[in-house]
Amino acid sequence: MEHVWINNKMIPKNEAVIPFNDRGYYFGDGVYEVIRIYNGRFFLMNKHMKRLQRSAAELDFSLPFTQDEIEKHAAALISKNNVKDGYIYIQATRGEQERNHLYERSLAPVVTGFTKEAPVPLEKQKKGITLYAVEDIRWLRCDIKTINLLGNVMAKRKAEDNQAHEAIQHRGNIITEGSSTNVFIVQQGILYTHPATNLILHGITRELILSLAEEHAIPWKEEAFTMHEAALADEMFVSSTTMEITPVTKVEGTFSADYSIGTVTRKLQQAFQENIRHECF
Repeated sequence: MEHVWINNKMIPKNEAVIPFNDRGYYFGDGVYEVIRIYNGRFFLMNKHMKRLQRSAAELDFSLPFTQDEIEKHAAALISKNNVKDGYIYIQATRGEQERNHLYERSLAPVVTGFTKEAPVPLEKQKKGITLYAVEDIRWLRCDIKTINLLGNVMAKRKAEDNQAHEAIQHRGNIITEGSSTNVFIVQQGILYTHPATNLILHGITRELILSLAEEHAIPWKEEAFTMHEAALADEMFVSSTTMEITPVTKVEGTFSADYSIGTVTRKLQQAFQENIRHECF
């Protein structure tokens, strides 16, 4: 039987209950992280936990557990559910309060978690995916990993309705990121991605990719690029905890482009897998 984590308890999923007045339900007032599990081990857990703490602080509340305590609960949950290849989702809301836009600072946050088996999308990483380009309608604090994801949800739905695997979003003419991924292009051997500003999520996988590019002598720039520049790029790929590094072969929507899966993308994919083997096997 699958178990989940609610505050200090690990319970069967079918017995789990969330308070009716949880502010996450009313306002999306909370934060979350998704941490990849390989070989039953967490990948980049420390970086995810630091971002979770930062996200909560940006929303003006503190997590009720230390990082060590969260990691201990998380490890117990993946062991209980016997997850070898998948991920754990950890969420913290501000807590329970009668519906009111003005939050109280004395609330006790509600922390929950669940696990899921999820194999690496090898076929997509080998053959590439299609993106659908849409206007970025989200709020201006995309750097906070909040559970309020309506803009992302709408973009993902639009992509699926147009037979694409993922959305690619733009504010005006500037590419920001996907609905649940960061976006990279390669032009003349140089790797480009949007700067880590308030307009994108500062992806943990994105950060590792830039580190790997540095390590493997691939020049890179955190520099905003336009739809026109994206359309003329030699390569494009997206990244996330669950997608890892997945090449893009086609973009449709508000701009169109076709790409080959190039040497920079493949080199980074190989370096990424070597890093996983080093950390988790």
